[in-house]
Amino acid sequence: MIKKLDRLVLGAFIGPFIGTFFITVLVLVMQFFWLYIDDFVGKGLEPILIFEFIWYQMAVLVPLALPLSILLSSLMTFGNLGESFELVAIKSAGISLMRFMRPLLIFTLFICGVAFLFSNYLMPVAQLKSRTMLADIVYAKPSFDLQEGVFYDRISGFAIKIGKKENDSVIRNVIVYEQSNSLQDNFIIAPEGRMTVTADKRLLEFDLLNGWRYQERGSGTETEYIRVGFKEYTKQFDLSSFQFNRTADSVNRSGEKMLSMRQLRQTIDSMKKENDRLRKQQHDYHYGQYNFIKYLDSNWKAYDTFALKPVNKLDSLLPDSARHLVNESAISLISTLKINIEAGSGELKERDRNLRKYKIEWHRKITLSIACLVLFLIGAPLGAIIRKGGLGTPLVFAIIFFMLFYFTSTMGEKFGKENKMPVTAGMWFSTMVLVPIGIFLTYKAMHDSQLFNREYYTRITRKLKKKIINRKS
Repeated sequence: MIKKLDRLVLGAFIGPFIGTFFITVLVLVMQFFWLYIDDFVGKGLEPILIFEFIWYQMAVLVPLALPLSILLSSLMTFGNLGESFELVAIKSAGISLMRFMRPLLIFTLFICGVAFLFSNYLMPVAQLKSRTMLADIVYAKPSFDLQEGVFYDRISGFAIKIGKKENDSVIRNVIVYEQSNSLQDNFIIAPEGRMTVTADKRLLEFDLLNGWRYQERGSGTETEYIRVGFKEYTKQFDLSSFQFNRTADSVNRSGEKMLSMRQLRQTIDSMKKENDRLRKQQHDYHYGQYNFIKYLDSNWKAYDTFALKPVNKLDSLLPDSARHLVNESAISLISTLKINIEAGSGELKERDRNLRKYKIEWHRKITLSIACLVLFLIGAPLGAIIRKGGLGTPLVFAIIFFMLFYFTSTMGEKFGKENKMPVTAGMWFSTMVLVPIGIFLTYKAMHDSQLFNREYYTRITRKLKKKIINRKS
């Protein structure tokens, strides 16, 4: 049964959580667009297409926004309650901080479950959609735009120059340079005309008036130059290449970010078996080049039957005439094996690197959801200690601890990807760093610590100054 105290703390938490969540998602989306703003400008994209891409990108960023919003909202909630002395009243009634945090802890565990389900089932689909759309947008041509007095050459096989445009349809002093092949060029010159685009936006039509068409015909040394005058001439240009074309989602479906945990686990098992098979195959192939290996025995010893003594070197068994040939053959065999081993080693390293990427993505779906609980264990006691509400002080502390979480997780992921530490340790590195901090802050908050109280440190400084002055006197 939910008590009034639980309703109080949940009501104080849910409002800031919803607000900070949407603000965080908006900031992360804007940060993404700052990186790709040049690829979106000038493409003539429809608003519905941009909103669709933003929707998918927001879904991709939700698992990263949830931990930050949990941290900031818990800081604000407990900071507001501490600033208004509600925490003091609750503690004076004999209610411990852990009892007060219990409903929010349960709510945070629920958010962790939602974050995991989102990361495992919805984010792969959103990642696939956004990745495909982003690639199509990046490789799309800029929208068709004719400028006055400038040759426009983005239409394949043509260069168009317009002296002046009136009302975006009437054009004057038109020059159309048409290159049919590498040897012959054609020109169209007209003093005026009209420019229109078909309803499906696939064709651009020039209705030219009172102009001339210059044409070159022939091949080799026999060439004809033809000039034809016209009163009205219609020229069409294909604009289909300027339209946004969507690629099928199956093109990018092989990436590790587009798979669920079950699919990742199956892929990891298959990659492990394939890597082991390739490693054994290379081992058998390289060692199979040595013919003497199959004759080796644990009790084998080289023995010179003529000298009746053990042989320490292979040269002792070879006549002088054969030593040079054997050495050259051995050097050639070793050089070939070295090249093959380096090539095989490079392939195995690349396969192991791809395997670590899939393992990293498998752990990421768990660590991002657990991060919500870890950052709550930091934010709630920290807010009870600083006792400052609003967005000022809590925002500063939230940025500090979120940057610590982000840098440790990024560093651990990089170390795991480069095989400088095991993938499991790298992906859980941020959790191992932040959990002791959360336990320490919880302990301090339960014992009414003055850890972030400026007056506490001011009093300590004054006492130290008095002691120093007394010793000097």
